[in-house]
Amino acid sequence: MKFPSLLIKRKAETHKGDYGHLLVIGGSPGLTGAAALCSLSALRAGAGLVTLGIPESLNTILEVKLTEVMTKPLLETKEKTLSTEALPQILEFSKKIDAFAIGPGLSTAEETTTLLLNLLPRIDKPAILDADGINILAREITVLKRTKSALVLSPHPGEMARLLKRDISEIQKNREKIARDFAAEYRVTLVLKGYKTVVADQKGDVYINKTGNPGMATAGSGDVLTGIIGAFLAQGLESFPAAKFGVYLHGLAGDLAAKEKGEASLIATDILRKLPEAFLSSSAK
Repeated sequence: MKFPSLLIKRKAETHKGDYGHLLVIGGSPGLTGAAALCSLSALRAGAGLVTLGIPESLNTILEVKLTEVMTKPLLETKEKTLSTEALPQILEFSKKIDAFAIGPGLSTAEETTTLLLNLLPRIDKPAILDADGINILAREITVLKRTKSALVLSPHPGEMARLLKRDISEIQKNREKIARDFAAEYRVTLVLKGYKTVVADQKGDVYINKTGNPGMATAGSGDVLTGIIGAFLAQGLESFPAAKFGVYLHGLAGDLAAKEKGEASLIATDILRKLPEAFLSSSAK
């Protein structure tokens, strides 16, 4: 697969602002790892700047976990999840960024749910929505009809089943058609994860991915993918190519990691560590 030159080659005279600023919104007690993995993978996928917006009491934890990623402490609930009062903070900060990645470790707490459902129609930057972001959306999917930004959704089959209120078995039997129909109806780019991940957009374009392996069915793998696609959006790719190249690169990194670690022992950080090699391999093709 031939990658866009902006993803694999940089001009000599350049600076970090040329490669996009991604705002990751996620994290909650017990789920800081998801937000950290997403943020780190975005940097490995070329984003010039990554800021992680997290509940304020988790800021110290994330500053210990992360070195190159900046953090943005946001107002929180008594349960230490994001509060509805964080909405003005996010909207103000969004003036400085190029794209969002929303959902890793976010939680589906009541106030956090309200926050996200109020945020989505008000953002005007490209965004990828994953994990708890999708679980929240499943409660009020009509919010997609009110969004103005270019959205990528990346559900696994279980999350897709919740979005559509259908059985997982039905989703798995009709993966391409369901992805295509959903993308067209809700005007989004859909990444239906799993064996031969399907990427579909509202215009009817479909890509079936052939990289990846069963070892990638491990906690945190999807968070790494979210960061990659978010980074590509921040660097200026449109939703469909950002999702397509993101899925391909993620699977390739997983294949490289499996050769070294085996499938049974593969963990998400193995995929993250192989992203540079996957980029090098792709740039040589």
